[in-house]
Amino acid sequence: MPPQEPIRRLSSRAVKVGMVSALSLTLVGCSTKSTTAWCVDRLATPVTGATAGGYRVVPDSNCNRSDVGRYSSYGQYFWYYGGKRGSNGYVSGGSSFAPGKGKIKSSSGSTLRGGFGGSGSSGS
Repeated sequence: MPPQEPIRRLSSRAVKVGMVSALSLTLVGCSTKSTTAWCVDRLATPVTGATAGGYRVVPDSNCNRSDVGRYSSYGQYFWYYGGKRGSNGYVSGGSSFAPGKGKIKSSSGSTLRGGFGGSGSSGS
């Protein structure tokens, strides 16, 4: 009978390095998810409120003005999070409440909030 090769086993150190690498990739993958924030005009909707018609998308500068409350959803212009923009210029299927975690970017690409649920923001 020929001699058998010993079974090769990974050391616990190699297993730990592999697990840490996998966890790192998972965290990086999760942190890249972002939500689009649309600046919308509450008064220019086909039907007042977020119904099937949605809200009309306007330039981000309307929501970045100093006289617009950053977290207020009671003014004429406000940030609407998520949803899809139709070819008619209206967005629907989102929320006027910011998501609790993740990045938020305006429809023009400006970062409103960085990843991992931080509450910081940029812009005026």
